[in-house]
Amino acid sequence: MLTSKTSSRIKTYYELTKPKIWYLLVFTAFGATVTASNIYDIQVSPITWALMLGSVAAGSAAANTLTNYHDRDIDAIMERTKNRPIPSRRIFPAEKARDFGLVLTAISLCTVFGISFTTTLEQGLWATGFIAFGLANNVLVYSYALKRQSRLNIILGGLCGGAPPMIGYVAVTMHGLWDLGLVMAGLVFIWIPMHIWALTLHFKEDYNKVNVPMLTAVQSEKTSARVIAGSTVMMVLFSIVPFFLTTNTNEPVMHEVYLYTAIATGVLMLALSVLVLTKPTEKASWMLFKFSSPYLAILFIALMVDSGL
Repeated sequence: MLTSKTSSRIKTYYELTKPKIWYLLVFTAFGATVTASNIYDIQVSPITWALMLGSVAAGSAAANTLTNYHDRDIDAIMERTKNRPIPSRRIFPAEKARDFGLVLTAISLCTVFGISFTTTLEQGLWATGFIAFGLANNVLVYSYALKRQSRLNIILGGLCGGAPPMIGYVAVTMHGLWDLGLVMAGLVFIWIPMHIWALTLHFKEDYNKVNVPMLTAVQSEKTSARVIAGSTVMMVLFSIVPFFLTTNTNEPVMHEVYLYTAIATGVLMLALSVLVLTKPTEKASWMLFKFSSPYLAILFIALMVDSGL
């Protein structure tokens, strides 16, 4: 039996990993695996499933933990983040969080390389490369190099979001990796700026307080609304791309189920972005932010369902 103190400590470290973020990333990896498995009729072994999902979960949690460690100074000032485990001193000293993040990093890299032994060495190496790239991009490029320096930080820093679908896909096959696999990664990559910019418009005072130049925090509300609307349009248009892809035998990859789902959810997202455009308020941007995560999840559900028909 766990003592209440041990249970509380586990919950604190779990909170440190920002589970609401990595849940969605793991789901995109899961969706990519199911979709590739359905299209190419390849059975994925339970061990491969465990290694793939475990590595993506550990890698995403590691990245969130290490960025939390780096941002501990500004997190202590921002209203939205001051109660996180490090600034609230529920984890002290902060180096404990850093060490935890490094352990998670090692676990994710070792776990993902295990795919080499359940599939092929090529698949395992590519999966390991995607995990390593995602970690480096999120922690070093976004958090350390760009976040506090450039208003376009989330564009280059958001490339890491495409890693989980690529890992999920390559755990099944290398066929079509640079077609459908890359497009699924692109869905996440293009979604990230819209998602983050809607959040930072809602909390712009927090970001300005700590001099973090998120684009929609430093620009006027009108300009920010236009940026969010434009990025939403790009996301919706790109979401249709899978419908036009074909396999090596010229069979369509996706059918009407995915197309109609992408159109219906895209219309909703466009309507919410128009609301932000006409009324660039914190309430409107918060509503768009809250709907953006279910939107991405629905797209990946549609990919899985359509590919299985």
